[in-house]
Amino acid sequence: MKHSFLLCGTIGLCMEVMWTGMHSLGCRDFRLMGQSSILMFPIYGMASVIGPVSHKLKHCSRTLRGFIYTAGIFLTEFSTGAVLKHFQMCPWDYSNTPFNYKGLIRLDYAPLWFAAGLFFEKILADKT
Repeated sequence: MKHSFLLCGTIGLCMEVMWTGMHSLGCRDFRLMGQSSILMFPIYGMASVIGPVSHKLKHCSRTLRGFIYTAGIFLTEFSTGAVLKHFQMCPWDYSNTPFNYKGLIRLDYAPLWFAAGLFFEKILADKT
């Protein structure tokens, strides 16, 4: 499980830097400068629970598994964000974006989290 945690933390952090780098194109910043916070490493590392959960859900359709992972990711993002926000340490704030809930989650990111959950399931398939 330790290896899976480190793997998910690293991959998640890299995905976030790539995502924020691509967003810089919208601002006409062609340097593609991505950013993240080291606080995101353990949050993405928690995706390692998808491995054991996927074994329990192997009889379910891919669509249902994706929805379950999306719900879990939203729950994790909201709860960790709330704790970090309490200590003024939350590295994200979606307050000024559409479809946000308390500035901690963006419902329009559901398709991205759906895909990310299934991606983590795939990379963890050999690890569990």
